Amino acid sequence: MCKRAALGARILLPPGNNRILAVGLNLVNGTTGQFSIGHAGFMAVGAYAGAFSATKLRPIFEGVLGSSALTDAITFNAGLLTGALAAALAGLLVGIPSLRLRGDYLAVVTLGFGEIIRILFNNAQFLGAATGYFGDDPAGLPPYTNFFWVYLWVTGIVLAIRNLTFSQTGRSLAAIREDEIAAEAMATPTTRLKVLAFTLSAASAGIAGGLFAHMQAGVRPEDFRFEKSIDMIVMIIIGGLGSISGAIIGGVFVAVTLELMRDFQEYRLVLYALLLILVMLVRPQGLLGSRELPSFFKRRASGEARQA
Repeated sequence: MCKRAALGARILLPPGNNRILAVGLNLVNGTTGQFSIGHAGFMAVGAYAGAFSATKLRPIFEGVLGSSALTDAITFNAGLLTGALAAALAGLLVGIPSLRLRGDYLAVVTLGFGEIIRILFNNAQFLGAATGYFGDDPAGLPPYTNFFWVYLWVTGIVLAIRNLTFSQTGRSLAAIREDEIAAEAMATPTTRLKVLAFTLSAASAGIAGGLFAHMQAGVRPEDFRFEKSIDMIVMIIIGGLGSISGAIIGGVFVAVTLELMRDFQEYRLVLYALLLILVMLVRPQGLLGSRELPSFFKRRASGEARQA
């Protein structure tokens, strides 16, 4: 029974976590038209901050509530929110200077940020340095991450980003993607909106990082190498830039691909390169392009039709 549960977790939890990463990154790279290639850094910030805070908050909550499932839930979610806030703050600090400029500056800055964060954690002795952080228990972090919590957070984040995308703010973000100069001419606060989208995207990566840490019972700097950022980019390109449902499909696709290639991880980037070349040749816009599959994600189109 334990083996079945472990197998089920290995199959079902990574696709859920990937959906959070993909939908969040799609808000920046797809909806807003910017290009971040270092989101693994924000995931790392969320993972470490979430795991560390959950470990330190646990005794406090136990002293008030005792040891119970409620204590576990509060501890876990308090850690996730702490990780999200830490990642959002990092996103704000990175986004304010880099998003004032146009062009590929964001890609360069986020690439550097991801590597700097990994190196910092690799040398942070109080977080286990290169060995990683596994909490105060020799058995590792408590396995709080389960199907219920992963997909509850997936649902909440997808709904939040969907509503943002179909709001006036979302339409302004799309205008920035199409023509930033024209958007500025229409008095759209382009820099502020880009920073907002980037900060929210970083926060969602922080949530995914916290879920990942408790899924693995620990977190190591090597979990957030540049390849992790490439995973995220592949998710949204395969699914279709600008499509929420495409990002969800891409997240599942990458999770399944990584599971099938578990014994051939060294060839992952080669496979990605071949897949991306194939996608660019056959369907450059991705599987869905900017379209949405379920009617749930089509409110923008119907709303525009009514206005017409």
